[in-house]
Amino acid sequence: MGIGYRIFVRPTLRFQDSEKAHSRALRFLRILGSNPVSRSALSLFYRPRREVPVNCFGSVYKHPFGNAAGLDKRAEALRGWEAIGLSFIEIGGVTEHEQSGNPKPRMFRASSSRALVNRMGFNNPGSEKVASTLAQHFHKSGSLTVPLWANLGKSKTTDLKQAPSDYATSMDRLWNYCDVFVINVSSPNTPNLRELQHDSALESIIEACNAVNKKHAEKMGTDPKTLLVKIAPDLTDVQLKAVVETAKAAGCDGIVATNTTVERPERYPAHEENVFSQTGGMSGAPLTSRSTEMIRQIYSMTDGQWPIVGVGGISNVDEAWEKIGAGATLLQAYSSFVFEGASITKSIVHGLDRKLRENGFSSLNEAVGFSHRDN
Repeated sequence: MGIGYRIFVRPTLRFQDSEKAHSRALRFLRILGSNPVSRSALSLFYRPRREVPVNCFGSVYKHPFGNAAGLDKRAEALRGWEAIGLSFIEIGGVTEHEQSGNPKPRMFRASSSRALVNRMGFNNPGSEKVASTLAQHFHKSGSLTVPLWANLGKSKTTDLKQAPSDYATSMDRLWNYCDVFVINVSSPNTPNLRELQHDSALESIIEACNAVNKKHAEKMGTDPKTLLVKIAPDLTDVQLKAVVETAKAAGCDGIVATNTTVERPERYPAHEENVFSQTGGMSGAPLTSRSTEMIRQIYSMTDGQWPIVGVGGISNVDEAWEKIGAGATLLQAYSSFVFEGASITKSIVHGLDRKLRENGFSSLNEAVGFSHRDN
């Protein structure tokens, strides 16, 4: 099916508006995932036949691969994502208030470079409606068999000083339904959002979310939910060290590296000038090396004792394996679902199983950070 996607589907994407194509694909996944027969067909074609279990955040994941935020902002296709074999699903970004996002067009595809540029601007129905969607889904279909993550953003209309309340309100509304929460302070498409990555601003957001986390956990008699922070690839080394130290000290359980970048590749085909000249965040292949390098730095800074979720330019098993070697325990993809299709999950999971055996590792946890030990 992966070859079929590349031969028959991907070429047609160049004739479609990127955002509309994404919406159609998501709707198709939702429809197929809602019916037991078509859901079984999805699993037959796309679900990995092997497991590569990994222990992270107090849970055992079937394998390390999940989707990145932005693919399913409204939590529309949960059963579909589950059917194609992801080991965890991330919804969002979700903000306190409903917002339509930036003016269209706002998503652009550079197929030759395997890159996307978007300036979506956290378009989403708001955390109250997303919570209602999840409540209806769980009532109708039951709980998911894989962890559900929620990516939390700041509403555009919320002043930076009020950001802690915005994030905490969304977490409060979604707490009963989600297993992991990701504080997104690194999207380049909300004005001044990246200022929240630094020092006291980040600390205040984490503290506000931790207060909500503690309140619900005590009420339910359970452990607090996992809380992560997602960072930008455009931080300097000094800034990265400060963010890591602040987030770790404030009680975050790990880090997601990285979001999209405002940088552009030095070289690209002339016909893609219109894409790379657009404002917004770039994801995909040109981000691969930078995100891997940041993972490597974070692993070294934390002596490998702080879980890292690696995301940015993963389109094949070699890139996934490189990020694991750099220090990532879990992996996420966004652009590769566009350029490779749903078969990317099976391809990477089966490839990782092979890599573990070829390199003599008994588990994926044992392999995490192997490139540091080789030096």
